[in-house]
Amino acid sequence: MKKRNILVLTLALLLVLTTVFASACGKKETSGDDEIVIGVSPSPHAEIVRLVVDDLKAEGITVTVKEYSDYVQPNLDLAEGELDANFFQHTPYLDEFIAERDLDLTVLGGIHIEPLAIFSTTLESLDELEDGDEVIIPNDTTNNTRALLLLQEQGLITLGGEGITATEKDIIENPLNLKFTAMEAAAIPTVYGDAAIAVINGNYAIQHEIDPIKDSLAIEDANSPYVNIIAVRTDEVKAEKFQKLLEALQSDKVKDYLEETYAGSVIPAFTDAEGKKID
Repeated sequence: MKKRNILVLTLALLLVLTTVFASACGKKETSGDDEIVIGVSPSPHAEIVRLVVDDLKAEGITVTVKEYSDYVQPNLDLAEGELDANFFQHTPYLDEFIAERDLDLTVLGGIHIEPLAIFSTTLESLDELEDGDEVIIPNDTTNNTRALLLLQEQGLITLGGEGITATEKDIIENPLNLKFTAMEAAAIPTVYGDAAIAVINGNYAIQHEIDPIKDSLAIEDANSPYVNIIAVRTDEVKAEKFQKLLEALQSDKVKDYLEETYAGSVIPAFTDAEGKKID
């Protein structure tokens, strides 16, 4: 009888432990209707969100900002429920990430453009480039292509095929025999002086106190399709709290702040979930 009771207690304990373990390993429960945990890049994304935290608080929504220094974990954490939204990427990057990882994420709306720019610590002009010079570019697919398109616009290379999916292998003309080094975008501002020129994302340039307008040799214009967006889980895109978040981030307050603070290095670009511009 005692053995049977011990067996029953043991099985019950195992069941409890299994349940606890499964709960710990499963998805985190999402936040309530009155709170948003949003993952962001430090600059300018964190600054932009913090600008509207009090406004959303007045609407009954508490916003918690969680900063990330990479382009991978914010989407994984959003998919797993560790975040309710994120703000660090553009739509082409999100689309590629979703396709590769089979995640159910979607665009809530667009906020701004961070023009990609070409920098150098030794050259005053792209005309000073010499045969065989090294060029550092981002290694993630979308920003890699974006960098190559900018270099093509400057007449340094010619790409074949579909430009939107171009890689170094698609370079069909390279008059200066430029040597390309692809590396993680976040690391480029720390080493770009080792190459003749480097293509740096606007947010990473700003974080390292590099001015995309004053310090660059060339920069994307305002027609860039790479608008930085808010992403959420697809089944929550219509949630009221996210609509209020989007409204706050697409306000005149944010627009004026971007124009006054960044003077062209971060450009307001309000778009809806389909990428259509909002006046």
